Amino acid sequence: MAFITSVESIVTILLMMVLGYLLRRIGWFDDNFSGSISKLIMNVALPASIFVSVMKYLTLHKLISLSSGLIYSFGGVIIGYIIAWLAVKVLRVRPGRRGIFMNTVVNANTIFIGLPLNIALFGSISLPYFLVYYVTNTVSTWAFGVFLISNDDPTKKKGEKGSGNFNWKKLLPPPLLGFLVALVWLVLSLPVPDWANNTLSYVGNLVTPLSLIYIGIVLADAGLKSIKFDRDTIFALLGRFVLSPIVITMLIMWGASMGHAIPTMEMQTLIVQAAAPGLAVMPILANESHGDVEYATNLVTTSTILFIVVVPIVMSLIQFV
Repeated sequence: MAFITSVESIVTILLMMVLGYLLRRIGWFDDNFSGSISKLIMNVALPASIFVSVMKYLTLHKLISLSSGLIYSFGGVIIGYIIAWLAVKVLRVRPGRRGIFMNTVVNANTIFIGLPLNIALFGSISLPYFLVYYVTNTVSTWAFGVFLISNDDPTKKKGEKGSGNFNWKKLLPPPLLGFLVALVWLVLSLPVPDWANNTLSYVGNLVTPLSLIYIGIVLADAGLKSIKFDRDTIFALLGRFVLSPIVITMLIMWGASMGHAIPTMEMQTLIVQAAAPGLAVMPILANESHGDVEYATNLVTTSTILFIVVVPIVMSLIQFV
């Protein structure tokens, strides 16, 4: 029953992705359209959506209770990096792929896939729990993951440092800033005028449909025929879809046995987000560091397509946790 419900929940997601794919293929969207959508979502719609959701669904008491979720999500990320690093050594992944491999195992596409998926499965009431994983994923990606890719430049000489510089703008993107502003509003109990709340709500409602159309455009540009399943790809996908959700599930179960259980919806949200596809920006990061762009693109494409199959399976299994 849970499997059927999960399949039905992602039908809408799939259809909107197909819409973006088809409209891109028939030429309705030009080469700049996906970039424009991405900027609109990241810089305007998503911060607005997060602000409204925090004010609607969070209280100070609930905010404090979310701290335990951060412990589990950060714990899962740390363990994931350790296992991914060991896998790189054992599998002898070649330079130019190592940073991409480890990022695929640990970091997920929480914005363009994780967010609309979570809303479709659990509703907007789950957004505060989603934000827990989003914060963890953002810090992990831009405080550490980006350096794994930049320091894996196969063109640099041995002992030479990567070209990546610490960028606070990356660590504090607009969606996270929207969350922080909402927290200030919440803590200070500041009122939100109706006109402001209505405007932010309308703009925030653009996030899910535009995100799904964006994914369809990306898939159309990547080309489904370019998908490959070599050894490095298979193990990276196993790390993303199997290892990552198992690690955080075990941490949550261990915490519950120690008397630190979290709400069922929060548990399900963290596990589902841990099984989301790979980062959409990996090909860009790989290109900047002379890494294997084709490998990065293949991982993003294959993980994005496979998540359609993975989600119902994950949703069925977490019923037993």
